[in-house]
Amino acid sequence: MTTPNSTLRAVRMGLLLSQDEFARAIREAGTRAGQRNDASKRLVQRWEAGITAAPRPLYARALESVTGLPVEALGFAVVPMARVSEDGQGGHDLQDSPVGIPEASGTPTPQAAPRGNYSGVWLSTYEFVSSGRNNEVFTGKHFVVLLQHGNRLTGRSLPNASLNPDSPLTLDLQIDGTAVTGTWTEQTASDGYYRGARYFGALQMLIDPTGRRMSGKWCGFGKEFDVNTGPWELRLMDSSTSKATLAAYDRAPDAS
Repeated sequence: MTTPNSTLRAVRMGLLLSQDEFARAIREAGTRAGQRNDASKRLVQRWEAGITAAPRPLYARALESVTGLPVEALGFAVVPMARVSEDGQGGHDLQDSPVGIPEASGTPTPQAAPRGNYSGVWLSTYEFVSSGRNNEVFTGKHFVVLLQHGNRLTGRSLPNASLNPDSPLTLDLQIDGTAVTGTWTEQTASDGYYRGARYFGALQMLIDPTGRRMSGKWCGFGKEFDVNTGPWELRLMDSSTSKATLAAYDRAPDAS
């Protein structure tokens, strides 16, 4: 039995691209790189259905170009490759951008069934302290499309839906009853304060009884070999993931 690649589907939908449009973008990326490919809607469907578990290198490079994410972050069954900066630092509020998060090993723990379907558009809000800016507290906001498959919840911010421009956010979460646990990754803007650095960390939240809010905390590595943490909340805006709904939320959230 194949497992659908809901991560790739969430990323594609977050880019507001149909399967046809996504295939065209992959072909165009290959042409720009001088490595033409034959990406088609059918190939995208096979990727998202999990029938093709890993893309060939030719397609992997084009996928990275189109999505702005390493191929191991797109839900494919590939071995993660560590891409660590020279100083080995990583996490929130750093100047360089390591990424590799190893896969978990051992026997999976049975999980409680989720109480509902949490697919939809959510407002993601987190806070962090910037040690480089006099320990001032900053807020990050994104409208994120979440897609659920079984106990897995994957998300990607919409293209223009971050409080800080050009800072896409991805989430890879597991639901166990009312507990949500997983990882987050944010690519900062190349012309922003963090100069295009890519940050990642862990996230754990609880779903409230209404099923319309998740709240908890993130953690990530600091500059001085410490672990930073802060609050994170997801609030449901719309349970629809139609193209019209995604287009309506493809804007920067209110700063308040």
